[in-house]
Amino acid sequence: MRRTVRTRVRRFDETGLIDARADSLAGEEPLEVRLDGEQFTVTMRTPGDDVELIAGFLLSEGIVTDWKQILRVDFSTGIDPDGTRNLNVARVSLEPGTWDRERYQARQIYTSSACGICGTASIEAVQRTSTYPIVLDAMSDDGPVASPAVTSRAVLTLPDAMRAEQKLFGSTGGVHAAGLFRLERDDAGGIADTAELVAVREDVGRHNAVDKVIGWALQEGMLPLSDTILQVSGRASFELVQKAAMAGIPVLSAVSAPSGLAVDLGREQGITVIGFNRGTRLNAYSHHERIV
Repeated sequence: MRRTVRTRVRRFDETGLIDARADSLAGEEPLEVRLDGEQFTVTMRTPGDDVELIAGFLLSEGIVTDWKQILRVDFSTGIDPDGTRNLNVARVSLEPGTWDRERYQARQIYTSSACGICGTASIEAVQRTSTYPIVLDAMSDDGPVASPAVTSRAVLTLPDAMRAEQKLFGSTGGVHAAGLFRLERDDAGGIADTAELVAVREDVGRHNAVDKVIGWALQEGMLPLSDTILQVSGRASFELVQKAAMAGIPVLSAVSAPSGLAVDLGREQGITVIGFNRGTRLNAYSHHERIV
């Protein structure tokens, strides 16, 4: 229920007041994550799918690589001043030896709904070495090429397929979405001409939506996601490409533009970065050879 907040709104046009009515807004609340008793991060997010969010974030940060490393997620300590439970504090217990405490002691990680790496000192500090590298297995005139291959027709269907499942956006108009699509090929190593939507998650933060999708896949034991495409509703930032790399996702498609650094990282990590995919045309900025 906290995913949306009811409010009153007054509508105006050029002639003045039209009417007053009820409206729905996307919920946004802080989530504090404590790792093995130590405060690790505070993120602003839309409540819901919080365990997936935590799992995906820990994978993106290079702390876990397998769902079995997360032993427990306990929300019992999140209490409002009036004594009601708010579920905004998560105590996470990891398998012993999973993370290097000293590496993170000097970092204060604060993630807002607008930017997922606001508390990181430099870009170098957020670059991680993926446990699931994307293998470049051929060469072309433009350099290394990686599988899988997918038709442009299949990629162009992704935004509409994801939009049809964006229930929270439909009621509020104020959230981002991330959709994970599994490529369907006729035979091993063939060209995929269709993509099946397997998970959609929504959040006020686009990076949170991606973490929720990746966290879901981590729980399902699907990593590496080498036969998938990640479709996002906004722009393709450096951070989203980095998250895709950490999960072994070879294609990131966005409805808006990528940043220059996102494209550079895509080239480096073997990821096809797609922008302006709005159902009729798309731009491929890196490893375009995947699209046939």
